[in-house]
Amino acid sequence: MPKIKTHKATAKRFKYSGRGKLMRTKGGKSHLRRRKSKRVKRLYDEMLRVNTPADIKRVRRLAPYLKKS
Repeated sequence: MPKIKTHKATAKRFKYSGRGKLMRTKGGKSHLRRRKSKRVKRLYDEMLRVNTPADIKRVRRLAPYLKKS
């Protein structure tokens, strides 16, 4: 059985938390930030949990060797 190639963009965007939950970064955080409030910019630093089972399945397929803590 050959190894599966990892989708690199997916591997950079998603991480597993310490408890094993799949976490994602927010989009749109590198462009046009000057007009946003400090609170909104601070919220971009947080990672959010991936809730949808279909999305979790898709990420697992795209990045099968993503580190699971």
